[in-house]
Amino acid sequence: MKKNKQKDNIDKDINEVDSKEKIENISTHEDSHIHDHNDSKENIKIAFFLNLIFSALEAIGGFLTNSISIFTDSIHDLGDSFSIGISYLLEKKSQKSADNTYTFGYLRYSLLGAIITSMVLITGSIVVLYNAIPRLIHPEEINHDAMIIFAIFGVFINGYAAYKTSRSHNHNEKSINLHMLEDVLGWIAVLIGSIFIKLYNWIIIDPILSILIALYILYHVYRNIKEVFDIFMEKVPKNINIEAITKDIENYKDSIKDIHHIHVWSLDGINNCMTAHIHLNKELNKDEIIALKKEIKKKLLSYDIHHATLEIEYSSEKCDNKKC
Repeated sequence: MKKNKQKDNIDKDINEVDSKEKIENISTHEDSHIHDHNDSKENIKIAFFLNLIFSALEAIGGFLTNSISIFTDSIHDLGDSFSIGISYLLEKKSQKSADNTYTFGYLRYSLLGAIITSMVLITGSIVVLYNAIPRLIHPEEINHDAMIIFAIFGVFINGYAAYKTSRSHNHNEKSINLHMLEDVLGWIAVLIGSIFIKLYNWIIIDPILSILIALYILYHVYRNIKEVFDIFMEKVPKNINIEAITKDIENYKDSIKDIHHIHVWSLDGINNCMTAHIHLNKELNKDEIIALKKEIKKKLLSYDIHHATLEIEYSSEKCDNKKC
């Protein structure tokens, strides 16, 4: 009796430690997620103000130098500022807690910002191609001295904004980063092109660089918007292997007959959710079932699944939706 009591105390201590570790893991993940979203919001705000200020400076510069290229780019940057401002508001909205209207929270508002930004990028790149391709046949003179000055400012200002938004897994911020990257590469191209035109009068290099940058941006926009589309379609996240999860859980305990009716999706590309049925091959009491669910949820943490809903089916129970 004494040995059994000691064993029960040891098991209780182990369960308490496991439970504490799980709570700490979930808390760490939630704190990290909140921190990431706050950083994303602040980085988008910085990108918005930098872009807005620089677009105003470009407009003044275009008027003073009579450069249509600078003035046109100021309009482009003003459009960028508009889309970035919308993305900021949506990113802020996405941080609201879950309620009875949005039971999973507002995380996907951030993805909506990514879509809007991507659409603006696609439109801007098409406009660049539309204007640059004819210049391959009929190159036009530009005010290279004014462009060199503004290009230097453009590289530094937009480069800082691109740096601030470059290290995020947030799709909204990644779309903003593409905006900033587009502007940085555009100004680098302008700087290089203006120098070559000034030195060698190679006017055709300007449209060639513009076309290459537009194609580069379109490629990355396609990749980003495809990921966003997969999330909206509730596709299984690419870092999650359902077959591995199934095999791992079915071999975890003798009391588990199988796991089925598995659904895995992501709310925003970071927070992954799962629902599943756990079919038992023997009867377990209430405490054993509670302990089993805790152990399985803890195991799912290693697969980057932090929100799991598990339905327990008894050995005599038949699931009507097993193939769903």
